[in-house]
Amino acid sequence: MVAAARLRRAQARIEALRPYAERMMELMQEVAKHTEGGGQYPLLDVHDEEKTIAIIMLTGDRGLAGAFNANIIRHALGLHDQARAEGKSVVWAAIGRKGVGTMRFRGFEVREAITGITDRPKFTDAEDIAHRVVRLYVSGDVDRVYLVYNHFKSPMEQLVTEEVILPLGEEVVTSEPEVSEQERLLQGDFIYEPSASAILQGLLPSYVDNVIYRALLESTASEHGARMTAMRNASENAEEMIGKLTLAMNKARQAAITQDILEVVAGAEALA
Repeated sequence: MVAAARLRRAQARIEALRPYAERMMELMQEVAKHTEGGGQYPLLDVHDEEKTIAIIMLTGDRGLAGAFNANIIRHALGLHDQARAEGKSVVWAAIGRKGVGTMRFRGFEVREAITGITDRPKFTDAEDIAHRVVRLYVSGDVDRVYLVYNHFKSPMEQLVTEEVILPLGEEVVTSEPEVSEQERLLQGDFIYEPSASAILQGLLPSYVDNVIYRALLESTASEHGARMTAMRNASENAEEMIGKLTLAMNKARQAAITQDILEVVAGAEALA
């Protein structure tokens, strides 16, 4: 019941954020068409050689949620093994006590460890994580940043999602937003003030903030959904087990009573 109540709040938050995130991507794509590269946007620049990747693993702070945390950890470790097989180094950033504890138990060095925010994440939490990640990428410590989290589809279904959040170049420049024919007719030329370049320069860090914030909300809703499902399954299994044990107890008691009656009858017959 607690998980169901929290799920409703988390689901409302993520459903309210999704349209905003989609429109922000469309705006960046439109602005990017009116700007030139030239290395002035570090978050769009793809590094010449990919030597080091960063994996942001988004788990929960608590358990009792079925395979919610295990699926994320398994996928992240698979991504790590693949990168190591290709000769790349891996920098770990773990969010959530379950992920941090598992990585340290396995002997991995966790560069960024953040706990205590997954139950009710705030936008300031996403900004803090984004600033750390952007600093790693701009400084050249990492060449690509992956985000692994559970995408909320329904309380019964959560999809493990692997997303490249840096660099943004391929997603912003090459992808085209899906718009209707009516929207295309309404689109026209815009006057950018102060300039398209300045607007894009400010949008890029904000977009990274929103990507991470959206992932936090998706993960929170997924966790509450997984916990609600896990608790319901546990309750149903407990009721089934209680029924089986009650039946076994009644059979054993009936057998004991029958045995006592047989002994009494046998003793009466012997006296007769």
